[in-house]
Amino acid sequence: MRILKPLTAIALLAATSLSAIGYSQTAPMTPDNVAAYDPIREQADYVRKEVMIPMRDGVKLFTVIVMRKGTKGGPILLSRTPYNAGKATMRNRSQKIEEILPISDAEFVNDGYIRVYQDVRGLDGSEGDYVMTRPLSGPLNDTKIDHSTDAYDTIDWLVKNVPESNGKVGITGSSYLGFTSLMALINPHPALKAAVPQSPMVDGWVGDDWFHNGAFRMPNFAYILGQTAKKGGGAVPYGSGDEYDVFLNAGSAGDFAKTYGVDSLPYSKKLMEHPAYDEYWQDQAVDKLLAKRKLTVPTMLVVGQWDQEDSYGAPAVYKALEPQDKKNDMVTLVIGPWRHSGVNYDGSKLGDLDFAGDTGLQFRRDYMKPFLDRYLKDGAPAVKTPSSLTYATGIDKWEARAAWPAGKATPLYLQGSFGLSWDKPAAAGRDDYVSDPARPVPYLPRPVLPNKDDAWRTWLVKDQRFVSGRTDVLEYTTTALDKDVHIAGQPMVDLFAATSGSDSDWVVKLIDVYPQELTSQPKMAGFELPIGIEIYRGRYVHGFSTPAALTPGKVENYKFGLPNVNHVFKKGHRIMVQVQSSLFPLYDRNPQSYVPNIFWAKPGDYKAATQTVVHAPDQASAVWLPVVD
Repeated sequence: MRILKPLTAIALLAATSLSAIGYSQTAPMTPDNVAAYDPIREQADYVRKEVMIPMRDGVKLFTVIVMRKGTKGGPILLSRTPYNAGKATMRNRSQKIEEILPISDAEFVNDGYIRVYQDVRGLDGSEGDYVMTRPLSGPLNDTKIDHSTDAYDTIDWLVKNVPESNGKVGITGSSYLGFTSLMALINPHPALKAAVPQSPMVDGWVGDDWFHNGAFRMPNFAYILGQTAKKGGGAVPYGSGDEYDVFLNAGSAGDFAKTYGVDSLPYSKKLMEHPAYDEYWQDQAVDKLLAKRKLTVPTMLVVGQWDQEDSYGAPAVYKALEPQDKKNDMVTLVIGPWRHSGVNYDGSKLGDLDFAGDTGLQFRRDYMKPFLDRYLKDGAPAVKTPSSLTYATGIDKWEARAAWPAGKATPLYLQGSFGLSWDKPAAAGRDDYVSDPARPVPYLPRPVLPNKDDAWRTWLVKDQRFVSGRTDVLEYTTTALDKDVHIAGQPMVDLFAATSGSDSDWVVKLIDVYPQELTSQPKMAGFELPIGIEIYRGRYVHGFSTPAALTPGKVENYKFGLPNVNHVFKKGHRIMVQVQSSLFPLYDRNPQSYVPNIFWAKPGDYKAATQTVVHAPDQASAVWLPVVD
């Protein structure tokens, strides 16, 4: 009889015991990869469904429906996105609903809302062709399909196929999602009861995303590549060095695009083929589209005061729709102290600025949710929503008002000796500087690395002392204020200027200069805080659709708006206005000699020019501030 060694006997006994209770050992050569794993486990507190919703043309759109388990009679909150609905609804691999969704959804799903995200047609999980900011069916779109019809068909399907809902739908989202939210307001589905478009893309030429007053925004090439290339998309492959040098060495915007092959992308072609404000842009402007139609869905328009991408859209739509709102109950403008899309994140600070708590959470919890509840939740109180809700930076508090703008347009005049005053200049004067395209003014301190240390998101609140001392930047400053100056509205530039060239850009900055000694806020001592920055391409001075060469030496009157703001310049601070002719490489360089299409300017077209800013009784350059009494 063979005697087993002790360990062998134990192993045999264990194997026999496992076999007896129904377990068998896994064979050593069993393949270790599996077909799938479901990260949503039985203990999850939510239900997440992926569905393909059919549109009227047969195309199906990938849609994710998320709700807390046990939801009944819940309102639907929809977002239509080009940024991957699947990823948006699985932020973390978790069994908690607040963890898988964006943080801005927590207040809603914790109170019975059903959250729905959908890929727009042609992207990620959705079928069909993708067209960037697809135009409304009409002159630019010869199909019967657009974001308005896709939103309608989606809502129709949801209210018929989500039994946990109460049949009421709201729509929201920021940036591109703000655009799709606005498009849903055109011929809206009857079940669409409220909308909260945030930082919406509205007019891509006048002041959102692609151009600002005719000046092209160079980072767009990376966005287009990442958005439209099915393979190989992402950042333009120029490396990680100083973008100032990268773009400067490339030449024109068109030359840059050609160097890296992004000139062949269809949307790059569309941009470069339409440098002026022609029908291509005019017919897509969402504020103009909405102004032609009766607003039937209560709408809360949201934007950040320092939105570095889409500062124009929300106020423009408010301006277009507010005349229809006779009872002050259909449209509200919200301006918070945020960057682009900052409303959906922690809003307690921006760059070096600290605010009174998490302003993003404050807005979502105290204003946005009660607004949506009123129209979407059965039995919710009818909370009155003001015409405007804005956060007063400088004194850090929310202010509700019956109208916007809230201030009276008051000119702050440029003076001799680089002063600023509420009085018109008594004598004629002028200040000159040389603008050299070979040495443009940067929009960030060198090296320009927008993807480092949150620089892109916070550049609009960057201390402007980094350009002090440049001879191509003029600075006009008040004396120390003897009382607070509160502005609420859109500051307007009224600039009288000339150039020795035949084209020119004009950049104007409105700045709050903090006292040099500030024990209460040491990091802000002497800080030059931009309240608004904007650019204007001179060739459009007589019409955005009719570019023309400037006459060398002729004084022209350039009028354009800075972003809408609610800000208090505190007693003891000073107000500054800076004037320059480039903001690089955010905007392409103006060659300063007129060419039909700046995208294709040649090296010899770029010429230094003498720029002249005039301050005189009959040509009184000013920034008109919306001053609150």
